[in-house]
Amino acid sequence: MPSIDQVARQYRSLCLSGIADYLEQLLSQVEASDSSYLQFADCLIRHEQQQRNSKRVEQSRRRAGFPLHKSLEEFDYRFQTTLSKREVNSLLDFGFIDNRDNVVFIGPPGVGKTHLAIGIGLKAIEAGYKVSFHTALGLMETLELAELKGELKKKINQLLKFDCLIIDELGYLPMNKQGMHNLFQLINALYEYRSIILTTNKAFTDWGEFFFDENVAVPIVDRIIHHSHIFMLGGESYRLKAKLNNSYQPGKVAQF
Repeated sequence: MPSIDQVARQYRSLCLSGIADYLEQLLSQVEASDSSYLQFADCLIRHEQQQRNSKRVEQSRRRAGFPLHKSLEEFDYRFQTTLSKREVNSLLDFGFIDNRDNVVFIGPPGVGKTHLAIGIGLKAIEAGYKVSFHTALGLMETLELAELKGELKKKINQLLKFDCLIIDELGYLPMNKQGMHNLFQLINALYEYRSIILTTNKAFTDWGEFFFDENVAVPIVDRIIHHSHIFMLGGESYRLKAKLNNSYQPGKVAQF
């Protein structure tokens, strides 16, 4: 009679490592529950599927490049009263990704735009989509480096492999002429082909301030807002409020 180790090696040789790694534990569970052979077979395949999905999600999270783990469950809708939980949950069927729509969060610093973008991105990964996170500044530097190497088209094609691209904090810093050109090339390639989740502190009418060229700003805005879900966020900064709450003591000035 073969040993558990021998059987586990055979499963592993078939690339069924999820079953192989937990075979002894699965056998014990089935024996304790007095399950049928068919139930045991179903138990094995379900466990393998769960393990593969867990590995896929973890790999996709690492590949996405999120700076922090910010779940939607942690988002405080009581503080951010300009946006409801129902509005955010309406995005979680991911029809916007399937339809190549964009999601735009507009509001002042610290009101939860990045938290929402990351939270939705994490949910999208769990649902099987490929997501890539970039700050606007980091993305501009990446595109500029690729352009200097003569590999801008190659880099854009790499980004197009993701179902959804998150661009965070667009508008905090002005762009040079080459940066504007590179961003337009990317947005134009993504348009109606892939989805964007964008966070910005500037209303669309103010984008000329950091583009310095309405002739570039207008076509970029046009491509982003076409087929888009736009959310205007208001209120005080979460970070400022937390800092004040944590730092305040009678007779003491909070340090920033």
